[in-house]
Amino acid sequence: MRSYKCLQVNVFSEGVYYIVPIRDEDRYEILNWRNTQIDILRQQSPLTNEQQDNYFKTTVAQLFEKEQPNQILWSFLENDQLIGYGGLVHIDWEAKHAEISFLLNNEHNSDSMVFKRDWEAYLKLITKVAFNELQFQKIHTYAYDIRDYYFEVMYSQGFEKEARLKNHILIKGQLTDILILSKFNLQK
Repeated sequence: MRSYKCLQVNVFSEGVYYIVPIRDEDRYEILNWRNTQIDILRQQSPLTNEQQDNYFKTTVAQLFEKEQPNQILWSFLENDQLIGYGGLVHIDWEAKHAEISFLLNNEHNSDSMVFKRDWEAYLKLITKVAFNELQFQKIHTYAYDIRDYYFEVMYSQGFEKEARLKNHILIKGQLTDILILSKFNLQK
């Protein structure tokens, strides 16, 4: 298992869930999920195996070598089975904040109750990384306002609405708002 230079701890757990530094062997499952769920991502077109291989060889590989990478990506597991991935992205090391990235496998993503359970566990894990390990002052999401249950979990975990971008993106022919929800490190 690779490790991030910027972290002293590289595995975080919460009950049956845990995150480990993103694994190369997960890249094609992640590609499949991204292509299947393209409507909820900031991805313009389906990815190819070649593009994914190149991304892992160039972008992902170099993240582990940097003291301050612009993103820290994780494989998300439940009982040793890969169920998703995500990370801290668009990291601003000077201001000590980052955006949360998250995507579940297609099966878990399609069941709102399972999604909520997994999303809650992931938020707890990524908060440990951001606040306890990295001492960031804020984490946030930039999410399309298409799933109320997504935001319900965030509010229950102490996130607050910072902004609503009205009619900001076209999804399936419909103008959709974007919500930016943030959580602040109260320990700082």
